[in-house]
Amino acid sequence: MRIERTSVRSRMRRTTQLLAAVSAVAASLYAVPAAGAAVPSPSAQLSAASTAVERSGVKGIAWYTDAASGKVVVTADSTVSAGDVAALKHDAVEVNRTAGVFRPLLSAGDAIYGGQYRCSLGFNVVKGSTYYFLTAGHCGKVAKTWYTNSGHTTLIGPTVDYSFPGNDYALVQYSNTSLSHPGGFTAANAFVGESVKRTGSTTGTHSGTVTALNVTVRYAGGGRVSGMIQTTVCAESGDSGGPLYDGTKALGITSGGSGDCRSGGTTFYQPVSEAASTYGVTVY
Repeated sequence: MRIERTSVRSRMRRTTQLLAAVSAVAASLYAVPAAGAAVPSPSAQLSAASTAVERSGVKGIAWYTDAASGKVVVTADSTVSAGDVAALKHDAVEVNRTAGVFRPLLSAGDAIYGGQYRCSLGFNVVKGSTYYFLTAGHCGKVAKTWYTNSGHTTLIGPTVDYSFPGNDYALVQYSNTSLSHPGGFTAANAFVGESVKRTGSTTGTHSGTVTALNVTVRYAGGGRVSGMIQTTVCAESGDSGGPLYDGTKALGITSGGSGDCRSGGTTFYQPVSEAASTYGVTVY
């Protein structure tokens, strides 16, 4: 019983501290200006609201600024407590709940294999006469070498570089010249309302819609990424690194999300254009 009471007190202290932290930032946002003082502009109010969400430190949330509605839209997964949700809510902050847990979609299994993990190949890219492919940064972080099979007998090549957290992209070189690397895509930027598809090694191909851009996600298990594409396309563990596309337009690299392909969910994608520009490669 003592342990349980201590745990309750600890959660209450954390909620109190969170409320205080968010309120401190929000105070300037919602305070009534003194006579003659300048009233904060709508953009300044949105910036302050976004800062309040950022400084909250709550894991398991994703957020973006919706200038049209004048709101910072927050999506909270099932790990976020009711107290944390209440602390995040303000006039300029809209909080929505979603089932499942926001996490990088990394798994042990099939498709491209590195160490104990399985991910999905994203888009093939080229620089000069050297061929590579893009995948998720959290995949590149855990494996230095990639193979086509779980027995690690058919080499693909090494992880050249990765970026995670912050971003979520990695570059892998084709060092095995016997492997083919077909193309058929051109890098493009997604737009809200766009109908898109995603392909991954666990669940195959599924479709959905882009719901927001420039989204920041703080995954429940740790790791914050920003500039993400948010969609309604389902995904599961092992789909990380797979391509998000619209026809021949290469849009994103699967980063993470919640739910599954039976119940649906919310998923996030690293824009391809940023990754390609960083590495100086061309999607083909």
